[in-house]
Amino acid sequence: MSDYDVIVIGAGNGGLTAAAMLAQNGLKVLILERHNIPGGSATTFCRGRFEFEVALHQLSGLGTAEQPGPLRSLLGKLKVLEDLSFVEMTDLYRVFIPGKLDLTLPTDRAGVITTLQSRFPREKEAISKFFDLIYSYAIELYSFFRESNPSSGQFPTLKRYAFKNAKEVLDQFFTDPLLKAVLGSYWSFIGLTPDRLPFSYLAICFFGYIEMKPCHIKGGSQSLSNAILNRFLSWGGEARFNCGVKKIMVEKGSVKGVVTEQGDEIKSKFVVSNASKISTFVELLDPEYIPHEMLFDMRGRTTSPSGFCLYMGLDCEPGELGINAATNFILPDEDISGKHFNGIKTLDTKNNAVAFSCYDVADPEFSPPGTCQISLVTLKYAEPWLRLPPTQYAREKYRCAEAMILQMEKICPNVRAHIEEVEVATPLTFMHYLGTPEGSVYGFEQYMKDTLFFQAPRISSINGLFMAGGWVADCGFEPTLKSGTSAAGTILRQLK
Repeated sequence: MSDYDVIVIGAGNGGLTAAAMLAQNGLKVLILERHNIPGGSATTFCRGRFEFEVALHQLSGLGTAEQPGPLRSLLGKLKVLEDLSFVEMTDLYRVFIPGKLDLTLPTDRAGVITTLQSRFPREKEAISKFFDLIYSYAIELYSFFRESNPSSGQFPTLKRYAFKNAKEVLDQFFTDPLLKAVLGSYWSFIGLTPDRLPFSYLAICFFGYIEMKPCHIKGGSQSLSNAILNRFLSWGGEARFNCGVKKIMVEKGSVKGVVTEQGDEIKSKFVVSNASKISTFVELLDPEYIPHEMLFDMRGRTTSPSGFCLYMGLDCEPGELGINAATNFILPDEDISGKHFNGIKTLDTKNNAVAFSCYDVADPEFSPPGTCQISLVTLKYAEPWLRLPPTQYAREKYRCAEAMILQMEKICPNVRAHIEEVEVATPLTFMHYLGTPEGSVYGFEQYMKDTLFFQAPRISSINGLFMAGGWVADCGFEPTLKSGTSAAGTILRQLK
């Protein structure tokens, strides 16, 4: 007899929604989490009088109560909406290129077009046509994946642009490099520069954030994780923290349970892993049970970058520093391809593209009165940090942090004088807390060959083993939250 109907490995976004949906439907479910809090990337931490958001920049897919997006519908089904408050951001983002550009885009289609046309009058007609394309492409893309037997004749825009990268499309429409840089800025939300990024992802970002608005969660993403966990517990679910999984037990091709890092054997016929695919199939399974098709699938894929982050608590309001947008991109120049991508591979942060969020712009209550906080991030692969001798780690970490502050000073010259608290995270920090290979924050890189057009959904040949999270879905909060309910739905269908 099984100890539990389902065991969920990891309390990240996908693990939490999978566990909650299964418990809601009456199953006996256990979450095992190696950290001492739920959430994975959807967490916060405290330093001094500030509570810092770890990873969330803009929540997508929420929509409004009158016109709910898919994420609002999902959270409604899990009965957690009543426990959460959301703040709609008033801007898409601000782009700053020192000495060349400072432009903020609003969150409505007409406003975006008007703002861009005012700044780039020579590209006026092309800007309108580009957003016509964004909308027609995104609508066809969503329709395509809802069709059970789609044909190319139904989706002419999709057929023409599906296999183009973002840079190709931007080059087709525009001549001004600064305009291309503005429109390509969302690349850091996915981890590939526009010359490598499938156009699909750029189109989805613009369409999703304009139509359903970028949002912030009151109390940070930890509030979301806590709300889902509390609802899961109210439905009879159990959770153990500081309790990682050492092994997934398999017998005759079927899951039999897990062994915890403390050596406890817990039986179950179903396991949902919110760990990475690499950890799940290479580290948690005995070699004889590793599915050949999974190794074949993974050997041609690469892990996404990690991040180098500064979390800064400031003793002033954002307006005192000239910060008027919640989401900001500081670009060293208008290059949107090779140079920026090569910068991700080095330790140095001096001339990197940098994103920073200031949630207090949208939510003045996010920080104590008279203060604000900044989350400053640039993407970095872990490999240079893994090669760094331990004796040099602290020196390099703070050297890179100083370079990031210098970048910030280009847009906010007085920021250094207002720093009250600061915490620095490197790719090694993300490796430790997330437990992902090389601290990856986006799962596998989403090159064209790895998009849903080529990667059919794969089900493990091990009966009862399912995956959830950013390693089996697109990256970001909305896709990972949805991935958990997808895994849970499959289990419920099998159990009828």
